[in-house]
Amino acid sequence: MKPLENVGVVVTRPAHQAGNLAELIERAGGRAILFPTLEIFDAQDMSPLSGVIDRLEQFDLAIFISPNAVNKAMNQIRAKRTWPPGLRCAAVGKGSAKELERFGGEEVLVPQGRFDSEALLGLPELQDMEGKRVVIFRGEGGRELLGDELIRRGADLTMVECYRRGKPVSGDVGVLLKQWVRGEIDAITVTSGESMRNLFDLVGKLGQQWLKKTPLFVFHENIAEVARELGVGQVYVTPAGDEGLLSGLIEWRKIRERA
Repeated sequence: MKPLENVGVVVTRPAHQAGNLAELIERAGGRAILFPTLEIFDAQDMSPLSGVIDRLEQFDLAIFISPNAVNKAMNQIRAKRTWPPGLRCAAVGKGSAKELERFGGEEVLVPQGRFDSEALLGLPELQDMEGKRVVIFRGEGGRELLGDELIRRGADLTMVECYRRGKPVSGDVGVLLKQWVRGEIDAITVTSGESMRNLFDLVGKLGQQWLKKTPLFVFHENIAEVARELGVGQVYVTPAGDEGLLSGLIEWRKIRERA
């Protein structure tokens, strides 16, 4: 018997990013139920990104906040030029680092264990930033902590927003509700606080009652806090990334089977 045999897992990643997690769940015997709660769009104004691309060789370090930042920025960069050989890349998390490697990035700076701005700031390479020219690629409305701290450490910082997040305009909530009623949904995975809030809004009052009773798997305590504030009763914090979510699901299933 496979570890997630007959377990229905809702995957809320954006549609273009859900494939890997869905495949991992199904390889483990589960049923991946795709219900995107986030959609990724170009930033309202892409001209600042274009300007940064023209002068990439002026920077010492390029930091990518998320896989979406990598995808949006690197596709624009590739269309216009090659990556400067002396410009090093850093990523907040494993997913962003993997996406950079897919675009040919080498020796990407990435924290180990915990994956957030605080962990990245803990790396030895980011301690003495005096006079270093840094560009951060991020989404609209991101956290300011990373940039503020790098400036405090002496960096000459440029922030560029290359995408924005939004609530999906489509998605059949009725189908999801029917699956809940039929007992086909055993667990939910959520990968950002915004996705969690969107999920709560999208499912409506009836869905919220089911959501609050369904085991929820997230890979950061910040997302867990959002879920708990919304009244979700069973929140499990797993290791980072899709593999971390899978391991958390498998461990939960083992414990449930023993109970």
